[in-house]
Amino acid sequence: MQPTFPCDPTTLLHAGISSQVAAPDGLDGAVREARYGLDSARSASPDRSEVTDTGTFTTLARLLTGLPREVRRAFSARVLGPLATEDGASAAMLRETLETFLAHNGSWARTSESLHLHVNTVHYRIQRIEVLTGLDLSRLDHRLDLRAALLCL
Repeated sequence: MQPTFPCDPTTLLHAGISSQVAAPDGLDGAVREARYGLDSARSASPDRSEVTDTGTFTTLARLLTGLPREVRRAFSARVLGPLATEDGASAAMLRETLETFLAHNGSWARTSESLHLHVNTVHYRIQRIEVLTGLDLSRLDHRLDLRAALLCL
C-alpha cells in the first residue's frame, strides 16, 4: 500500500534547474547552478510558485535575483551610498533622475524631457549623484555598477 500525502494547492513551490552536464565531474557545478536558480525563484516570486532554470538568466535584473537579499542590500548601500540609505525626498528625486538617465542611455535631452526638467537641472542632479557616489557616469563600468545597485534596492 502506497502512503498518501495530503497536497495543499496553496503551498508555494520553488525549484531551480541546472543546465545539462555531460560527465560526473560536472555535477558539483550543476548542483550549485540549480541552487542559484532556486534562490532566484524564491527571490523573484515570493508570492507564487516558480521554476527557474539557467536559461532565464538573460538580464542583469534576473541574474541578481539569485543573490541573497543581504548581499544585494550591502552592494546597493556601498555603491549608492547616501542615495540608498536616505529615505528623504531629495534622495528619492536623485534616484529617479539616475534611473531615468540610465534608462535613456545617458542622454541629457531625453532625460530632461522625460522628467519635465530643464537640461541644466539634469546636469546638476547627475553631478550631485557623482559627488555622493564617487562614481563617474561617463564611464560604462560605473553606469553598470549604479544600474545593478538600483536593481538590488
